[in-house]
Amino acid sequence: MNKRPQFYSERHKEKIDLIVKMNYFASVTMISFALVFYFFLDIKKVIPHILITYGILNVANSLLFAKHKNLHASYLISTTLGIIGAILVSLYSGGIRSPFIFILVLIVFSGYVSTRNYGKFHLYLILVVILAIYISPYIGIDFPVMVPKDSRSEFSLLVILFCLYISGDIFGRMLLGNYNKLYHSKREIEKKNHEKELLLKEIHHRVKNNLQTISSLLNMQARATDNQEIKSILHSNHNRVFSMAMVHEMLYAHEDLSKIDYQNYVEQLCNFQIGSFKKSDEDIQYNINIKSIKLNIETAVPLSLLISELITNSLKHAFPNTDKGIIKISIEKTDPVYFLLTYSDTGIGMDTATIQSESQTMGVKLIEKLARQLRGTLKLADSKNGTTFLVKFKEI
Repeated sequence: MNKRPQFYSERHKEKIDLIVKMNYFASVTMISFALVFYFFLDIKKVIPHILITYGILNVANSLLFAKHKNLHASYLISTTLGIIGAILVSLYSGGIRSPFIFILVLIVFSGYVSTRNYGKFHLYLILVVILAIYISPYIGIDFPVMVPKDSRSEFSLLVILFCLYISGDIFGRMLLGNYNKLYHSKREIEKKNHEKELLLKEIHHRVKNNLQTISSLLNMQARATDNQEIKSILHSNHNRVFSMAMVHEMLYAHEDLSKIDYQNYVEQLCNFQIGSFKKSDEDIQYNINIKSIKLNIETAVPLSLLISELITNSLKHAFPNTDKGIIKISIEKTDPVYFLLTYSDTGIGMDTATIQSESQTMGVKLIEKLARQLRGTLKLADSKNGTTFLVKFKEI
């Protein structure tokens, strides 16, 4: 025989305790009411018998649950007994004017305590029942009132007190308890999230420091060699590593650890790259247009390397015969999935054959590879003045 998993009993323990406790409480209370009605309020017929029958059957149902452990079956039996008992007592104690109608409202509450579906089912069922009780005298179905006139006030008082106690004490305490648990859970989740954010910021900070260390070592090696080709390679790699370090720096420096403000990042990248290559007599300006676009780190790193390569290419080759130039970078979302990066400079331009040539430079090869990594396409657009690259990509 299959045993119920442990997490099932733990998850439903509170609900089981509440339903069982409610069953015993309702049974004892209804039997007590029956005795009070019979001996003190002179209600001798029908109503005391209904209440005692309900109490006995409900106690039996609770005792059986201790053996079969089927909460679903026990709950259905309990609510069926409650609905039938409340309807009968209501009909024999004044119909729509009977205070026992409010017992039906408590059954709706108990339904929502169990599950939302049970609550909705009981709500609609009780609405139909109450309407039926109201209509019954008009269609010739009438039940005699078994509560003597002299006892009706006391009968109403006891029923109202019972309903008030159940709704205020049991359901009220349960709602307050649930609220407190939700509040403490929320505080605990917020605390853990804060700890994770601090940890993630520390990770980004350490990654940035490590990358800057590598970048500094490359820069030191570049200054230590007289070979211009090696110096250029080391300097380029220094800039590539530093551009990645900047991504991690921006992530831990801002509240949003999942995405970076790309406008701000590219502005800083341009400042760094131009400052790194700029000669004393050069005036290279940039124009960035990347409004309201934030990218995750998986996309930001390869895109940053791609833009860094394009800037490096422009600074190295686009302005050989002039001391002035403009670099323009824009990113816009062209559809729900894809972004379009438009990069241009006012330099001497680039031939399409250079892109398609087998003897591509390291920078051009890297740009194409990064475009593929971004699941995008790289295109050298026709331009009368300078060079324009179009990169269509999507967030990874």
